[in-house]
Amino acid sequence: MLTKRPRRLRANSIIRDMIRETHISMDDIIYPLFIVEGENIKREIGSMKGNYHFSIDRLEEEIKELVELGVKSVILFGIPNEKDCCGSEAYAENGIVQKAIRKIKEVSKEIYVVTDVCMCEYTSHGHCGILTEEGYVDNDKTLEYLSKIAVSHAEAGADMVAPSDMMDGRIGAMREALDKSGFVTVPIMAYSAKYASAFYGPFREAADSAPAFGDRKTYQMDPANILEGVREVELDIEEGADIVMVKPALAYLDVIRKVKDTYNIPIAAYNVSGEYSMIKLAVEQGLLNESAIMESLISIKRAGADIIITYFAKDLARMLKENK
Repeated sequence: MLTKRPRRLRANSIIRDMIRETHISMDDIIYPLFIVEGENIKREIGSMKGNYHFSIDRLEEEIKELVELGVKSVILFGIPNEKDCCGSEAYAENGIVQKAIRKIKEVSKEIYVVTDVCMCEYTSHGHCGILTEEGYVDNDKTLEYLSKIAVSHAEAGADMVAPSDMMDGRIGAMREALDKSGFVTVPIMAYSAKYASAFYGPFREAADSAPAFGDRKTYQMDPANILEGVREVELDIEEGADIVMVKPALAYLDVIRKVKDTYNIPIAAYNVSGEYSMIKLAVEQGLLNESAIMESLISIKRAGADIIITYFAKDLARMLKENK
């Protein structure tokens, strides 16, 4: 006679909900926004259906919609009109991100603003730092510029900065610069284990950030390495990171779990553009049910992420309201 019947606890939705082990809510979610110069621009990004480039004057309607949906946090990516070898628009007082921060804070005090700190969108060569004459990213010289960007974002009103460059020592340099400038309460969410992934493809179009030559394998990580990712996380924690991040998410669930099991610190995971676009396209083509969106996000939470940066934020908000 059977005495162990796990199906007893699957008999209806009430008991299934009661024993559910992994939960996701809008408290866990950060939504990426792409900001461009110009006026009256709300332009869909071709490779990322449902996501847009916004000019500053169109941000108000978007922020109000996000508040209504229950989205509580955004991460900003700026696309300037002018680029140069040192990405000077990234730390300009009236740079695109700085203006966007001020506009969002003017529209709503409810939205928590995180800013991506990097140089690839702002440099004429598309790399994440200052280049040597040989075309190699000069790590230590780049730290000075990254720190200036972080401070300028904090001065504009950013709630948190998130360096994505993968330079050695940038968390320590940034923490020191923020503290010296009086921003001791501004946290750092470090892109700690950021892999040189093929899943960033659609983002390159969205942020106009593809490198003009070469690739980013000298600073982003080899997708084959998990222990290297753990070492990178440890270094960022030692340097003062408040939150560490694994990027991408779905193809690196094992890395998320390893970091979760190793360190007692909040963990973010970036559900990147390629992961988004694959699932979005499959749902639109009828190859997958929309529930695949929720299932994929739950898998990231189940792996150990406390925070998920995802382009599915609006879809998730709607699904949670509909109790899907």
